[in-house]
Amino acid sequence: MARFRRRTCIILLLFILFICSIMMALKTLRPDRAGFGDPFGLGLLPELQQRTELLESKRSSLNKVQGDTVTQTSNMHAAVVNTMKASIPSANKLEGELSSPNYNFHVFYYSWFGNPQFDGKYIHWNHPLLPHWDPKIANNYPKGRHNPPEDIAANFYPELGSYSSKDTSVIEAHMKQMLSASIGVIALSWYPPGMADENGEPTDDLVPIILDYASKYNLKVTFHIEPYKDRDDRSMYHNVKYIIDKYGAHPAFYRHKTSTGRSLPMFYVYDSYVTIPEIWANLLTVSGSQTIRNTPYDALFIALLVEEKHKHDIHRSGFDGMYTYFATNGFSYGSSHHNWASLKAFCDSNNLMFIPSVGPGYIDTSIRPWNNHNTRNRVNGKYYETAFNAALLVRPEIISITSFNEWHEGTQIEKAVPKKTGQIVYLDYKPHKPNVYLELTQKWSEKYRKEKEQWLM
Repeated sequence: MARFRRRTCIILLLFILFICSIMMALKTLRPDRAGFGDPFGLGLLPELQQRTELLESKRSSLNKVQGDTVTQTSNMHAAVVNTMKASIPSANKLEGELSSPNYNFHVFYYSWFGNPQFDGKYIHWNHPLLPHWDPKIANNYPKGRHNPPEDIAANFYPELGSYSSKDTSVIEAHMKQMLSASIGVIALSWYPPGMADENGEPTDDLVPIILDYASKYNLKVTFHIEPYKDRDDRSMYHNVKYIIDKYGAHPAFYRHKTSTGRSLPMFYVYDSYVTIPEIWANLLTVSGSQTIRNTPYDALFIALLVEEKHKHDIHRSGFDGMYTYFATNGFSYGSSHHNWASLKAFCDSNNLMFIPSVGPGYIDTSIRPWNNHNTRNRVNGKYYETAFNAALLVRPEIISITSFNEWHEGTQIEKAVPKKTGQIVYLDYKPHKPNVYLELTQKWSEKYRKEKEQWLM
């Protein structure tokens, strides 16, 4: 009997020593061991999977609050939270301590959303289902509008719900998220005063508020000029003058320092190819009849490149550079990663800027139910990281991100949450947290900074 007790004690002691050694080993792991893998993707690391499974098993007992913090309601819950904190910096830490804005990372931002509390009705969240241009195909798909707040025009669901872009608490939350991602410049979708897209309402009156909140977080704002009605050389001159006169003195107004030492505003021009090069040349060349060059309103104008032939049109038009916008690798010549090297070479040889656009994925079947063939699966972040890797290979001066919150096309990096209502099951970022794409952006922002130092050596 005594021998049995002695053996039991020895086994128990060895077990305790084994547990202690495991705990000590875990404590010595560096936080970045829970990072997101090699340059091409997340790669679900075993420790990350274990944390996710553990968190999921306790989810119903945890109280979530904004910013991905967790209320510690018991010792077990505290242990779960501490395990996560030991491996991945919390969202609050990222936002407050680790991140600084990278002004070479620009993100496309949309302020066109509305809800009854702030706007008297839903705007954009109730976007209609768009019919296919071929009536025979269109007849095979549903018609009508979405019905928020449970049924919204998106395949993912925002953590902030069906928000209004006028809600200052939403604007501030967005700025915090961008800062946490080390983004430096907001490329704000813009229509002239009194104008809007066909499903929205004018938003120019929001610009001063967005600028103020951007300034609070040391972010800058540039303008993504949309294809408003009758956009031509004359109206563009007038609107650029309006923007610079009204907003140019604000501390958050973005100016880009060129290689010649000039500090100039920058304008992205969406669907620039719709207007013929001769019209753009009137505005953007020194000899043009409406030239803006060498005036107080001179700026850097960045055209959208979709087809390969557009690069020659962009050069003839007098633009200062090109961007690719679409987050769909293979969808267009410009959005195809394997074409970026030749586009960068063309730009370098013609004194143009090349700004590749990276995105986390693409899905727009909530508004274009017939467009499933253009969906790009996020693959738990691998698609996004592959795009960043392709962008860094061409050593661009600026990288643009599509998008912060274009929810209709599923390109958002804004926080999203799991949601199921009725017959609708929204996509989400599981097995990762709602802020995973912000964390990935921050990771690549830092990688970009380090690699750029090597480029300049």
